[in-house]
Amino acid sequence: MSSNLNRRNWLKKSLFATAGLTTASAFIQKAAANPVLRQELQYSLLPEFLLEKEYSNIPVAAKTLVRLSANENPWGPSEKTKQALIGAIGDANRYAFKLRGELVKAIAEKEGVPENYILLGAGSSELLTASLVAYGQKGKIIVGDPCYISGNEERVPMEKVALTKDYQYDLDAIAGKINGSQSLVYVTNPNNPIGAVLPSESFSAFIDKVSDKITVLSDEAYIDYAKDPKTASMIPAVKAGKNVLVLRTMSKLYAFAGLRCGYAIAKPEILKMIQPYCSGGFDMSVPSFAAAIAAFKDVEFQQLTLKNTEESKQYLYSFLTKAGYTYIPSSANFVIFPLKMKGSDMLAKMAAEGVMLRKWEFDRQHWCRVSIGTMDEMKAFAEAFTKVIS
Repeated sequence: MSSNLNRRNWLKKSLFATAGLTTASAFIQKAAANPVLRQELQYSLLPEFLLEKEYSNIPVAAKTLVRLSANENPWGPSEKTKQALIGAIGDANRYAFKLRGELVKAIAEKEGVPENYILLGAGSSELLTASLVAYGQKGKIIVGDPCYISGNEERVPMEKVALTKDYQYDLDAIAGKINGSQSLVYVTNPNNPIGAVLPSESFSAFIDKVSDKITVLSDEAYIDYAKDPKTASMIPAVKAGKNVLVLRTMSKLYAFAGLRCGYAIAKPEILKMIQPYCSGGFDMSVPSFAAAIAAFKDVEFQQLTLKNTEESKQYLYSFLTKAGYTYIPSSANFVIFPLKMKGSDMLAKMAAEGVMLRKWEFDRQHWCRVSIGTMDEMKAFAEAFTKVIS
């Protein structure tokens, strides 16, 4: 009797899984031809829409809001970026052909790649959406679980691989999954929401092993916060001719979350695959182009942001430890830690104190992700969290 029940339960789960894959594949196929559906997919990845969904039924306190929920840079944009924005307003009546070319040239010089290895986007989320649509038509996308897109299986045909016990990508398990039915390996490095960065030797060896069979997408939205960004990045693998697609955003270190600027780096034949599904930077404005060029040059602001981020992060580590909470050490501008209550309860109680956060649930545990803010914002978080857990 119990074996029949178990068999029926297994069959039911299998049917649901198959139905989900069919639905996701159908969505991607339709999205390839329908820009409205591509926009829907992109919205499902953007922090502001995720937050709108998460807080749709939670009243937020009317007092000063502490926004530690979208991994934004609270110290920017820099003064030089602001001046470039203001200076470009007078040219906003002109199309941005020249500035677009100047930005591509600036990226090529910064990353050490040819200009035809660069594809611009209005934020890296646009380029990620284009990549998911392009590759999702060809097969399943292997992802770590959890990662930035691992909750989007209702739209994207994905195959999840659990993280290791220390919450790192299990590259050996991912390599063992590759069997020709997949089209892309998606890796967020550092991983969002975990914050861990892959050892560059391990990631490079993995790429050497699998990239002749499948394209590897390295989503490096938070790479600037790694201890050694150039070593951690997989741009050298692109230069070596590997089937690797690197995505970068200016939303974090450069404080461009609202200005929208990102870029992809890959061999021209890979960029050619995703280009039909994105704007290629033509949705960006003249002020955004000018600001991005200025921001790349403003090394002083970049260093200040990294210094401030580390100071606020160390304060958060110390507070959590004193409060009796563990955390996962982070190589990004956020920290995630396990909760002792339901995530939904935590969000509601912290919102009542005027603090916005993000929640996750994985490994049979509720988690809270805190964006790194100014020291005043971290102290406000600490005060509110102490009140909530009392």
